[in-house]
Amino acid sequence: MKMTNKIGVIVDSFRVGVRQGLAKAKEVGAEGVQIYARNEMDPSALSTQARSELKDYIASLGLEISALCGDLGRFGLEDTSAASERVDKAKRIMELAKELGTDIVTMHIGVIPYDPESESYAAMQGACLELCRFAESMDANYAIETGPTTAYHLKSFLDTLGGKGVAVNYDPANMVMVTGDDPVRGVYTLKDYIVHTHAKDGMRFFAVDPREVYGSFDFVSGDNGKARDLVRSRKVYLETPLGEGHVDFDSYFQALMDIQYTGYLTIEREAGDQPEANIREAVEFIKGYR
Repeated sequence: MKMTNKIGVIVDSFRVGVRQGLAKAKEVGAEGVQIYARNEMDPSALSTQARSELKDYIASLGLEISALCGDLGRFGLEDTSAASERVDKAKRIMELAKELGTDIVTMHIGVIPYDPESESYAAMQGACLELCRFAESMDANYAIETGPTTAYHLKSFLDTLGGKGVAVNYDPANMVMVTGDDPVRGVYTLKDYIVHTHAKDGMRFFAVDPREVYGSFDFVSGDNGKARDLVRSRKVYLETPLGEGHVDFDSYFQALMDIQYTGYLTIEREAGDQPEANIREAVEFIKGYR
């Protein structure tokens, strides 16, 4: 197996700030970076000059931006009271992404309801329809991250949008850790929508409702308001260094090659107390498939 995909790193995974994180990404051998559009990277915090200087600095390191990560807050797009505000925020993040030289903004939109007649489903679908059209007008993609729902259900939802402006950021570890979905089979299911991936690993110890992990407006606003705290207090899943969890990377990478995915493999490390060491190891792990 000889993969040709570029290796990226989520700058925030280093936990040292954007500028220092960019330098470290270069040091560990990454070719690209993904950055969260929040705090110092929030569109409202970056002037035109600051955006230009940041873009030049990234280029000076020989890096490119694989994607921005759009943080829309808890419940994503299913909360009807906040959907309009979050759609507007997502648009500003996309405008920032284009200025910095990337066409992809990844995001969690919430747990897609299984009832297409529900109010939450309608709110999420309406918001995504608007974002889909906006992204298409900019020749770009919002990429929904896998994990909160099965690949089949995610595809069914995306098919209702009638376009590819809203696509998929494929995270195999989230699937393993939360839904227990097969990340290899899911690649073939979502092959027409995958525009970006996260290189991450993990394992699940027992099944829980995905709404307990990610939160859901309807679910946690009632008697189950402490659901996420309960998940954290129990050992439901564990994010691991790359190659130490339950993702079958031999089969997973082969599946990406089968569908002719040529985008980034972007390393994400959210857990553990040695993120830089884990990221260095992950870069070498992926290089082993080249």
